[in-house]
Amino acid sequence: MTALEIAVTSVAGALAARAGGATRVELCSALEVGGVTPSQGLVEGVLDEVGGVDADDGWQGVHVLVRPRPGGFGYSDEERDLLRREVETVLEAGADGIVIGALTPHGEPDMELVRELADAAAAYEATVTFHRAIDLSADPVAAIRALDGVVDRVLTSGGAPAAAAGAATIAEMVAVGGPDVLAGGGVTVDAIRALAALGVEGVHLSAKRRVVTAGRVALGVADDGGHWVTDPGVIAAAAAALV
Repeated sequence: MTALEIAVTSVAGALAARAGGATRVELCSALEVGGVTPSQGLVEGVLDEVGGVDADDGWQGVHVLVRPRPGGFGYSDEERDLLRREVETVLEAGADGIVIGALTPHGEPDMELVRELADAAAAYEATVTFHRAIDLSADPVAAIRALDGVVDRVLTSGGAPAAAAGAATIAEMVAVGGPDVLAGGGVTVDAIRALAALGVEGVHLSAKRRVVTAGRVALGVADDGGHWVTDPGVIAAAAAALV
């Protein structure tokens, strides 16, 4: 059975994902920039509600994105230290998995840092997903080979703006036979069956809709008075597409 992973940004979103048939959630903040590390309070709140693996119904729990800022995936010494601290914090809180990624200046996975963070996760028996940093790597297929034996899965669009457009590369990555491949990035319900047919471990989508409650004063240059929320209807349709 192909897994369904939903990216969520709230307790309500996590509850909707589990009730709607998701296999697990990726918890983050700021979906509009690809996600960043959520607050500790949010991590704890979501874990209290839906954390913990449940073998009886196949629930794989809460996997927390650890990404200190938007933008590229080459990190300074200070940012690397922040990554270490944030990984340790979410693991201590009880995360079932972490979602991480880092690249060298040459566009290859930063294996020194990835191994260090993966070792931290192993101490808590948590799984590790290498996120879409792989789509910005010089060669996603070579990158997944490098990550074999270090991470459990990779989240990828096959290096394309959307997973459907990167299907050929995703199929190549599946054929490597290393970490599980999770197809994600611009995934729509209509694309799910075709992506599942590639042999991926799962599909990943945000299942979100925009809620706008605009005020009279913008609070920043990008503020339109709105925010994203999880849409239970999209989750239900995605789950149905995998039956």
